Amino acid sequence: MPPTPGDPAVAGATRHGRGAFRSKDGHAHGTGRRPRRALGSAVAHAPQVLRALVRADEVWLLVLSGFIGIGAGVAVWLITLAAQYMHQLLFGIAHDQRLSAMDHLNPLLTVAVPVIGGLILGLVTLGIGRLYTRRAVDPIEANALFGGRMSMTGSLVVVLQTIISNGVGASIGLEAAYTQIGSAIASRVGHAFRVRRGDLRLLVGCGAAAAIAGAFNAPLTGAFYAFELVIGTYAIGTFGPVAVASLTSMAVVHALGGELFELFLLPAEIVPLDYIPILALGMLCALLGIAIMRGVTLTEQAFRRLGLSTWSRPAIGGLVVGLLALATPAVLSSGHGALAVVVGAEYSLAYLLLLVVLKAAASAISIGSGFRGGLFFASLFLGAVLGKAFALVVGAISSEHMISPTLCALVGMSGLAVAVIGGPLTMGFLALESTGSLPMTVAVLVACVVSAVTVRRTFGYSFATWRFHLRGESIRSAVDIGWMRNLTVERMMRREVRTVHADKALPEFKQEFSLGSEQRVVVLDDEDRYVGLVQVAEAYADAHDEHVVGDLLHHADTVLLPRMTIKEAVAMFENAESDALAVVDGPETRHVIGMLTEQHALRRYSEELDRRRRELSGE
Repeated sequence: MPPTPGDPAVAGATRHGRGAFRSKDGHAHGTGRRPRRALGSAVAHAPQVLRALVRADEVWLLVLSGFIGIGAGVAVWLITLAAQYMHQLLFGIAHDQRLSAMDHLNPLLTVAVPVIGGLILGLVTLGIGRLYTRRAVDPIEANALFGGRMSMTGSLVVVLQTIISNGVGASIGLEAAYTQIGSAIASRVGHAFRVRRGDLRLLVGCGAAAAIAGAFNAPLTGAFYAFELVIGTYAIGTFGPVAVASLTSMAVVHALGGELFELFLLPAEIVPLDYIPILALGMLCALLGIAIMRGVTLTEQAFRRLGLSTWSRPAIGGLVVGLLALATPAVLSSGHGALAVVVGAEYSLAYLLLLVVLKAAASAISIGSGFRGGLFFASLFLGAVLGKAFALVVGAISSEHMISPTLCALVGMSGLAVAVIGGPLTMGFLALESTGSLPMTVAVLVACVVSAVTVRRTFGYSFATWRFHLRGESIRSAVDIGWMRNLTVERMMRREVRTVHADKALPEFKQEFSLGSEQRVVVLDDEDRYVGLVQVAEAYADAHDEHVVGDLLHHADTVLLPRMTIKEAVAMFENAESDALAVVDGPETRHVIGMLTEQHALRRYSEELDRRRRELSGE
C-alpha cells in the first residue's frame, strides 16, 4: 500500500536523500552550508576576458593550476612552520628537533600542554561556532555533493583548529589542514573564473594534490591522491593540471626551505616466498585500520553517554593522550620525527607492540574527543611500527627465512594508510618515490590491494567516507553525485496543471474536459487541497450521471514533494505504479504546485547520466 502524505516516509523523504530544505537553485539551506548565491556574492570575479580564455582553452587551466600550486605550497609551509613553533614554545624543544622523536620530555609539560591546549581548542571552537554556524565541507564531500564549491572561511577555521590540535601534541597530523586550504584556494580561484562544474571539481583536486605533494615531497603521490580520493576518477585530460599543481607546490616548499617528508630506505631483496607474509601483513594492516576507525566512533559515543559538553571533551582527550605520552613521546603529534627513528632503529618486539597500542589509542582518542586533524601520517607511522613488529614475529617463527624489517616497515605503513584513507595507487607511488625501488613498490601494491579489499569487504569505508556515513551521508568516494541531488522534483515538474473540485458532477466534468484534451486532472477539495487524480478516459467510461469526480479518485495518498530528488521520485512512481503524480507544497498543506510524469523524469535522468559519461571520457 502506498504511503500516505502524512506518513514519516513521505514527510521525511526529502531528508533521506539529503535534498531537504533546498531552494529553487537546488542548494541546501538550514544544513550548515553556504548557498551558492551568498558564496558567489562574496567572491571577486576575474576580468571577463580572462574568464573567457579559461573557459575556451584548457591550456589556461594549466596556468590556473600553477597558481593554485603556488598558493598551496605557501600554505603548507606556513602551517608546518606554525605547528613546529608551537612545539618549540610549548614543549621546550629545539628548532631542529621533532616532538615525536624526543627521547624524553618534561613530564609536567607532557600532560599539561595537551590538557590546556584541548581546553583552549574547545573554547575557540565554541566561540567560532557562535559566529560562524556553517559546517565546513572537506574536498571529498565538496566534489561529491557540491560540484567543488567550498567555503574559504570554513576552511580557515579547520586550519586553525588543526594547527592548535597538532601544536599541543594531539596524536593527529596536519594533512587535513593542508588539503582543506589547498582545495579551498582552488575552489575560490575556480569560482572567480566561473569555470564549469567539471573544471571546478578538477581544480579542487589540483589543490589537494598540490598540498600532499608539497607536504610529502612526492608529486606523483599528490597527483594520485587527488585522482583516487578527491576527483574520484582518472582521465588523460585531468593529468596535466594536477601534475602542474603538484610540481609547482613542491618547488615552492623547496624554495621556502620547508621541512619536507624524506624517508630514505635502502632497497631490500625480495624473493617470491616473501609475498606470503606480505599478504598476511596487508590483512593485519586492514584490521588495525578498522580498529582505529571503530575506536574513534566508540570514543565519541563514550563522551556523549557521559553527557560532557562539547567544548570540554578535547581537554579530557588531551589528558589521556598526555598520560600515554609519559610512556613514550612518540605518541604525540603526527609521528613525523618518530617514523625516521623507528625505521632505522632496533627495538624489541614488546616495545614495538606497546607503541602500536599506545599510538593507535592516542590517535583514536584525539579524533574522538574533538581534536581536529588527519590520520594520514599517523597511519604511516603506525604501519611502519606494525611492519617492524611483524618482521620480528616472522623471524622468530622461521629463522631459516627472514624477511627484511625495512621491507615490512614500508609495506606496513602503506597498507595501514590505505586501510585508513584509501588510495592504493597513492601509497604505491609514495613507496616508489621514497625508495626508488620497483620491486619494493610491487610488494607495497600487493599489500595495499589486500588491505583495501579486506577493509571494503569487512568494513566498507575508509576513514573519510566512514565519517560521512556517521553523519548520514551515503557517499563512498568523491565521484560526483551532487547533480543527482540537485535534480529535484521542483526543477523537473510542469507547473501548468488543470484542476477540478471533487464535488463536480461527471456530466459537468465531461463538458469542461473533452476526451483527449487531458490524460488526467488534479482533483481538489473545497479548500483547494489535493485529494487525488482522475483519469479523463475513465470519467467518460462511467455512465452513471449521478456520480461525482470524487468517486473516481486515484493516488489520493501518494504525492511528490518539490525537494525530493529524482531518485526518490522514481521510487515513488514505482511504488504507486503510476506514470504521473501531483506535486504539492507540503504534506500538511497539500496545495498543488505542479505535475511530474515518470517519462519526463527518466528522460532527464538519462540526459544527466550521458552528460557525466561524456565528462569522464573527455568528450
